[in-house]
Amino acid sequence: MGTHTGPSRPSVSRRELCIAAGATGISALAGCSTGNTNPSRAGNATTITDHSSPDLEKWVDEVPRPSVAEPSGTKDGRPRYEIAMGEVEQKLHRDLPATTVWGYDGQFPGPTIEAEQGEPIYVRWANDLPDEHLLPEDTTIHSDLIPYDTPGVRTVTHLHGGNVESESDGHAQAWFTRDFQETGPEFEKKDYYYVNDQPPATLWYHDHSLGITRLNVYAGLAGFYLLRSDHERSLGLPEGEYEIPLVLQDRSFEEDGSLFYPTAISDEKGGSDESHPDPSIVPQFYGDTSVVNGKAWPRLSVEPRSYRFRLLNGSNSRYYSLRFRRYDESSGETGGDGPSFIQIGNDGGLLSTPVEISDRLELGVGQRADVVVDFSEYVGETLLLHNNAPAQYRGRTGLEDDDIVSLPEIMLVDVNEAGDSQDATELPDELTRVPDIPIDSVDNKRYLTLNGGTTDDYSRQLYLLGTAEEPDGLKIDAPVTEEPALGDTEIWSFANRSGMSHPMHLHLVHFQMLGRQPIGDYDPDEDELDLEALEAPKPYERGWNDVITVDPGEIVHVIVHFGGHDGLFNDQTGTYMWHCHMLEHEDHDMMRPFTVLPNDGRGADSDDVDDSTAQR
Repeated sequence: MGTHTGPSRPSVSRRELCIAAGATGISALAGCSTGNTNPSRAGNATTITDHSSPDLEKWVDEVPRPSVAEPSGTKDGRPRYEIAMGEVEQKLHRDLPATTVWGYDGQFPGPTIEAEQGEPIYVRWANDLPDEHLLPEDTTIHSDLIPYDTPGVRTVTHLHGGNVESESDGHAQAWFTRDFQETGPEFEKKDYYYVNDQPPATLWYHDHSLGITRLNVYAGLAGFYLLRSDHERSLGLPEGEYEIPLVLQDRSFEEDGSLFYPTAISDEKGGSDESHPDPSIVPQFYGDTSVVNGKAWPRLSVEPRSYRFRLLNGSNSRYYSLRFRRYDESSGETGGDGPSFIQIGNDGGLLSTPVEISDRLELGVGQRADVVVDFSEYVGETLLLHNNAPAQYRGRTGLEDDDIVSLPEIMLVDVNEAGDSQDATELPDELTRVPDIPIDSVDNKRYLTLNGGTTDDYSRQLYLLGTAEEPDGLKIDAPVTEEPALGDTEIWSFANRSGMSHPMHLHLVHFQMLGRQPIGDYDPDEDELDLEALEAPKPYERGWNDVITVDPGEIVHVIVHFGGHDGLFNDQTGTYMWHCHMLEHEDHDMMRPFTVLPNDGRGADSDDVDDSTAQR
């Protein structure tokens, strides 16, 4: 997404942000500290600020393309996949020794599942992982909920963006160990059922096990899930070798090629507190090496024509703000702007019309952007995919950041002189129909707070989600406070009281953004929601979203329908999760359940809609 501007943006000082972020915030908030390294730990690094990855030569490996998974058989007449999670050695850079990672089907990232709209599939996610975790576990996280003495590694796979039954959603407490020997309290079935009754979209799957999501995903447990349709194929978009899924991640490495993940909070952020356990969770993780589709500092060769990129921010905590820039590889200097992104889709599928991103494309953790890029006017040139987002992201507050874990260089693109040179792909003026969720259909409004000002029993910063009644936040095991009924339409207003941006994600549903406003301009007990007073969504923020960024000092209002809507999606009841998608945050403790209750008689009208009018 691009840059938001406007006079309604709240003014927050650096000092206020540092206080709001908390004394134990991660070391990337260098502007709030007086130092950034501890030389005494050199050679035995445990924190982000102490560690540096090997000095790798950039741009020596080509971007790989994930393989496509094949069904292993059928079940009830439907394709059935069996995809195993296992430990594998994989070369992530030409000059690094092979890295031990965890992957689906023996690869990182996992194979792409390609499914068809309206055609259900079954997937058995098999746990073939070792008995011991690849990375150090902090057993103080949810120690009253997680049996850390259970043998084996806990995993559960969540289809992110899937409008699926709760039994197959990948609930954080539906974990299981190798061969299902031990299972969590919410575990219900071995074979997950994905109905695929939703618009074609770029979905992804990843681990979601309570308390160790950050470790399991960092180890490599993630992959693409592309839902396709005949209508999408009829649009003439780049396809085949000209359609490339790209998952952007950051990693840090040791000299022997192994993954580095911090086990302590840096000293200047309170890491010297003797009450902290060892190992300890950290508030966020930012790696110092760009990894795209499992390769460090890669390059991509393209022909002088249009390509379709399905971009996914699969990092633990990092935001991206992307633009192509001309690049002189011999000098390492960055020049003027390269081709623009033409965004055709986001989390939940196609936008109604193509949108040219004239500035930069913002991607919060878990967000996807479906874009077309025309390279026909850059024959023989080298382009850099450039990122200018600081690590500890504060959105569009306009503050400079003395960021010490920045990652400006993501990958290179070489535009070949030979190949399929053609004019830019002529995109249709209308991609699909995205029906609005009418504001006059709202049954309930919820005021939900994002908080970062408290600490846990070990004096570590704790991020919590709250309500109007409990504004300072609730832990994951507190009673459910969000219980919409099937067929209800609700407005969820996310109020960010912390000092950093949060990418907020709802399982099961896709929502539409209504707009943003300063946090002080809306009191749910006093004010009616005035749509005219909101900073309206940008064109590329419209359509169906399942992740939305909420910046410090602002409220983002979204409207969501629980059940089928205007011929789209499907009716599901049960318990799901809503959380910040920064993985360290959702592990500790910025995640809450919500329950969709059976219909009470008001009724969804989705069954009365002619399917021919639905989004195709």
